[in-house]
Amino acid sequence: MRNKLNIFLIGPMGSGKSSVGKKLAKELGLRFFDSDAEVEQRTGVNISYIFEKEGENGFRTREKNIIAEFVQKKGLVLATGGGSVMDKENRQKLSKNGTVVYLKTSVDQQLKRTKNTQARPLLAHERPKEILEHLRTIREPLYEEIADVLVDTDGCQMNTVVTNVLNILLERDLMPLQK
Repeated sequence: MRNKLNIFLIGPMGSGKSSVGKKLAKELGLRFFDSDAEVEQRTGVNISYIFEKEGENGFRTREKNIIAEFVQKKGLVLATGGGSVMDKENRQKLSKNGTVVYLKTSVDQQLKRTKNTQARPLLAHERPKEILEHLRTIREPLYEEIADVLVDTDGCQMNTVVTNVLNILLERDLMPLQK
């Protein structure tokens, strides 16, 4: 039987996982955590610095440890990094320990939402659209593989996305139980 005490948000960068997650947690009376923010808080440096010094593998190891820790907790909403689904163990743990919500968005929407940030090391490239298209090709099947709920965020304000997630959770009897 599925544990309905947690909600795990997955999806590409710029899909709104962090902002939707904060509002969703507030609406549900749950605690909110962001795996990227946890990595930064615990290391005392930003993700770009970790990528520079340890490479993507170093960051993914840290991310995997955070996910392993948080799937054991109860009563939370966790926004995961866009690449967290690349690890099979992450996918299994997320799927087993809560309701997985995939916030889907187009590459064009991602570009609009991430164009003014320097905090995306994977986009530190001359042609970010090509990078995003490549990541989508690899990651989208993995998001779909473990998603209990899929919500398209293209052209939607954050409050609309939160309302859509809440409606689907209620409709499908996936609303998290109170702590």
